[in-house]
Amino acid sequence: MAAAMDHFDLDSYLRRIEYSAANRPTRAVLHELHLAHACHIPFENIDPLLGRPVRLDLGSLQGKLVQARRGGYCFEQNTLFAAVLETVGFRVTPLAARVRLGATRVLARTHMLLKVELDDALWIVDVGFGAGGLLQPVPLVSGPVVQQSHWTYRAVEEGGLWVLQALRGGAWQDLYTFTTEPQYAVDFEMANHFTSTYPESVFVRMLTAQLTSPEAHYCLRNREYVVEQGDQSNRRTLSDEEVRQVLVDPFGLELPPETIAAVLRSLPPHPSQPEA
Repeated sequence: MAAAMDHFDLDSYLRRIEYSAANRPTRAVLHELHLAHACHIPFENIDPLLGRPVRLDLGSLQGKLVQARRGGYCFEQNTLFAAVLETVGFRVTPLAARVRLGATRVLARTHMLLKVELDDALWIVDVGFGAGGLLQPVPLVSGPVVQQSHWTYRAVEEGGLWVLQALRGGAWQDLYTFTTEPQYAVDFEMANHFTSTYPESVFVRMLTAQLTSPEAHYCLRNREYVVEQGDQSNRRTLSDEEVRQVLVDPFGLELPPETIAAVLRSLPPHPSQPEA
């Protein structure tokens, strides 16, 4: 990655996430960068949904997530964020996880996260899990509970695995499991190809856009739009025009008209409205 890192434009990235404070390798900066990224760059799958390639080289990621002000999914988000952290001076190790949230069977390792070592402490860093994900890093230590605005997280050890959990409805829910074995770019290229092209992958079958903030989690799946604030949620089914609107606000995606049209064609029909 060294040659690519020579061309990484940190200043443009920092403007993208509206971050203007210090950028030194400290705990405070790590938390502030994580929060700013999570609140400004949405999780979205428009490219694989429309059959477009998902590229993980740093130039493509800067062009898409920074210059074009798009979002992406875990491989894009965390590859970009790893480059940011390394440029600032953090020690970063990419890791791979098996998602458990919503799973009814053991899934492949198709989620990317990061481990950051700082002042002899280890942190789970993950800006790519979508609306259920972290606002800020969580200590890679078994047991301590971390409150982040309305949401609560912890890491626990389980039979040689690490599990990231969220407290939902008064019970701990597994988000994903992982080990601390370092992963390489080629590992994510394989997983990314599967995730973005396999016909049964959810990312090629259903639109999703997600964003997390201190105020709320926002999640769009096809036409179903959910806003969560802690254990409170509001759910509604959107028309075409409402889909256009929420892609712009809160997700910040100002897409070309032809892309919007293609996205809308991919959606199931809006249910007919009952008579008054």
